[in-house]
Amino acid sequence: MIELKSPAAIQSMHVTGRFVAEVLQEVEQRAEVGVNLLDLEHHVRGMIKRRGAESCYWDYAPSFGKGPFRNVICLSVNDAVLHGLPHDYELRVGDILKADIAVSIDGWVADSARTVIVGNAADEDQRIKRATEEALEAAIKAARPGNRLGDISAAIWAVARDHGYPVNNEFGGHGIGRTMHEEPHVSNKGRAGRGLTLRPGLTLALEPWFARTTDRIVYDPDGWTIRSADGSRTAHSEHTVAITEDEPLVLTR
Repeated sequence: MIELKSPAAIQSMHVTGRFVAEVLQEVEQRAEVGVNLLDLEHHVRGMIKRRGAESCYWDYAPSFGKGPFRNVICLSVNDAVLHGLPHDYELRVGDILKADIAVSIDGWVADSARTVIVGNAADEDQRIKRATEEALEAAIKAARPGNRLGDISAAIWAVARDHGYPVNNEFGGHGIGRTMHEEPHVSNKGRAGRGLTLRPGLTLALEPWFARTTDRIVYDPDGWTIRSADGSRTAHSEHTVAITEDEPLVLTR
């Protein structure tokens, strides 16, 4: 079931979204050479507790995971791209870190992710990071009333094609609101003019992610961390967006 949110509900989600943006900004600033992923995890736990927010990840147990998730942020390094479990790892020069977080405040959820390059950045890492950011902006521009869900998917896919990156369709964007994952699914590859008509009040988490040279994924033994199947580096960008009567509203900017 798809719930169209009232202006008041969207404003509440915007409050959550601003906090999510603050958390990711803090993670980006702290992601320096020698910093342990577990230190980032515990710092974010403290931010969430002080704000009176609730983690959407803690105890999350979907069908694709291995047991409940017992962290508050996903931290995925280099070829890892989604659902990375924070673990005892110190960041190194050139690491490409994907930080993804969803929280709830007063019953309303926002979800966002960004890619951070630690220290000196290789050209190819900058390029794939920029590609996901460009794809996200293209997706946001397509998130207008009267357009179709396929217009968003096609916009992401077009940017991937322009940069020469393959697209995996197993994981993508999703509806969001009272819970982290709601209908509809938003594929990162699709055809314009197809699918659900976008209406004011629809709230979506749009999240293009690419690997350099493959559209296949593998799972770590932890049952959560998803990596590119060929070990190539990855990037991920995400915002929570509300469809309005006019311009799309980015709630996690």
